Amino acid sequence: MPAADLPLLIDAARRAGRIACSFTGPDAQRWDKPGDAGPVTEADLAVNDMLTDVLRSARPDYGWLSEETEDTTARLDADTVFIIDPIDGTRSFVEGSKTWAHSIAVAEGGTITAAAVYLPMLDKLYTAALGQGAALNDSPLTVSANDRMQDCSVLVTKPAMQPHHWRAGVPPALKRGHRPSLAYRLALVGEGRFDGMLTLRDSWEWDIAAGALIVSEAGGTITDRAGLPLRFNNPHPTLNGVIAATPVVHSGLHAALRPPSA
Repeated sequence: MPAADLPLLIDAARRAGRIACSFTGPDAQRWDKPGDAGPVTEADLAVNDMLTDVLRSARPDYGWLSEETEDTTARLDADTVFIIDPIDGTRSFVEGSKTWAHSIAVAEGGTITAAAVYLPMLDKLYTAALGQGAALNDSPLTVSANDRMQDCSVLVTKPAMQPHHWRAGVPPALKRGHRPSLAYRLALVGEGRFDGMLTLRDSWEWDIAAGALIVSEAGGTITDRAGLPLRFNNPHPTLNGVIAATPVVHSGLHAALRPPSA
């Protein structure tokens, strides 16, 4: 029930922003996760605690998948699941940058039905509900009108630009951009500020879930790197990379990439 869930996600996202902004990024206590899994701060944990309380109290029958909560198989028995990244772009938060985000989504039967991506330092709230469109601060979103690969702008990390990932080398007309937060990268595609976003590494569902719906509801195309539809709440909660773009740019990127097994 995306229409009923979205106001809950919006309220939770704004609460998350107030909590996170009460910490000063560089001064927030931080730890490195085991296995070189990146940093976590006291702000991440405080936001996660609030989201757990607010969202699970409101929807006790929903499953739970969050970057900062130990995962269990219990969520696999739930028809509907929250998929949460309390702070996407923790390194950015620690550095004092403004481009970190709260990413909050609901998945039903493997499909994202409601989503919010909030950047409190920029006062940018991206939202989407399945079949109801996407918005930025209540203004409707539409992906870029770019209908060709020439001079397309794509958010992508440097490692994905290595020639061996591409059938004939990196397309020469591709203009590269970057943002630390995967959720924000996807939201920027939905906003139409970039023509596409690409990541070739296995991606955690909590980084992708909310942004994926924003892209698709804004008229974009989003798949894994092999061109297959994204499905969420997997037993191992990762996706095989992501290609998100305008329909034409998505087709061009997918055709230009080497198959994952190549």
